[in-house]
Amino acid sequence: MDRVSASEAEGRPFESGRARQTCLPVPSPFLSQKSDLSATSARGLRQPAISLRRDLAKAGRALVMAPQASTGDSHRRDTIVIGGSAGSTEALTALLPQLSPRIPAAIFVVTHLLPDAKSHLVDALNTVGPLVAKVAEDGEDIAHGMVYVAPSDRHLLLKRGSIRITRGPRENRWRPAVDPLFRSAAVAYGPRVIGIVLSGMLDDGTAGLDAIKRCGGVAVVQDPEEAAFPDMPRSALANVAIDHKVAVAEMGPVLEKLMQAAVAESGQTPRDVEVEARIAETGYSDERITGALGELSDLSCAECGGPLWKNQSGDLTRYRCRVGHAYTESALLSAAGEAIESSIWAAVRLFDQRANILTTMAEKDRDARRPRLVEHHQELAAEAREHANVLRRLLMIEHR
Repeated sequence: MDRVSASEAEGRPFESGRARQTCLPVPSPFLSQKSDLSATSARGLRQPAISLRRDLAKAGRALVMAPQASTGDSHRRDTIVIGGSAGSTEALTALLPQLSPRIPAAIFVVTHLLPDAKSHLVDALNTVGPLVAKVAEDGEDIAHGMVYVAPSDRHLLLKRGSIRITRGPRENRWRPAVDPLFRSAAVAYGPRVIGIVLSGMLDDGTAGLDAIKRCGGVAVVQDPEEAAFPDMPRSALANVAIDHKVAVAEMGPVLEKLMQAAVAESGQTPRDVEVEARIAETGYSDERITGALGELSDLSCAECGGPLWKNQSGDLTRYRCRVGHAYTESALLSAAGEAIESSIWAAVRLFDQRANILTTMAEKDRDARRPRLVEHHQELAAEAREHANVLRRLLMIEHR
């Protein structure tokens, strides 16, 4: 396992504004409100343990970050962003209990959710502890020792010291998506970011992890050999200079060591990373903005049908349309496959409908004693049914 070389010098406090920050026990809207954890007790969670963790957070473990004067040029890695899809809940519930309840960092999690789905991830994470998890809210302050989980149908983004929740364009056909979180963290906190890709299908998170690395952060992936669905970590390994490939059971100590190392402020953020982060936050893009990210291709957007611009970063090829929808090659290929299947099923339905109409016409011709038309319409109906059956067989072959 490759390690990141970094000095073990003293780090500086968490930063939540353009000026450097430290922890002050100022009131938090989250800590003063009734926690979502009280609702989980009705579902049989371990309420005493959860209440204790919540009380510890209120007592000062998860403190809101307030501006302080700068005291140096070094910081600790205090921003951990985690992305996953299928199989990632099991990985997260195995990872987070390895971390100290006094972790000097905030954790942000995106897992893929359908628009109307209710996530049970917060309940699951609060059950295993020791950290307090909650659904992230737009504009809330960032606190150490907290786990912020993306809500359904919203992107989770980071600004200096606060959270943004937006309905920006889908990326890789998902909202929330992993890439926007990773990219926004890279822009906001540079080398202080640790990005982690867990189990999942396709390759969301690869481009975001690349952005983290380009901004000086650290890239960690779950070992694909143990991942329930290895596509996401495998894609990251193939396209990004990964610092640590580890099993989930060994990931906690790796993170603890990374958080102890001091890092210097990064240089200028790459322009394309800033632009894409702004698109996810504002939901605004046009041909001029998208055109600056790459060259116009002959492909079309799977979401809106508009033209796609090709963006190349090393070996990683991505596409973005004029309104902001973004895809990796794998995500675009998957979308094309679904569109083809949908079109073929529509053709099957129309051929079946044609056959039924022609059969009805043949019956009327028989009643009217028009034998030649009966034969003609029956032949056309049989032809339509054969076309439908050919397409059905094609669909079944494609899905073997």
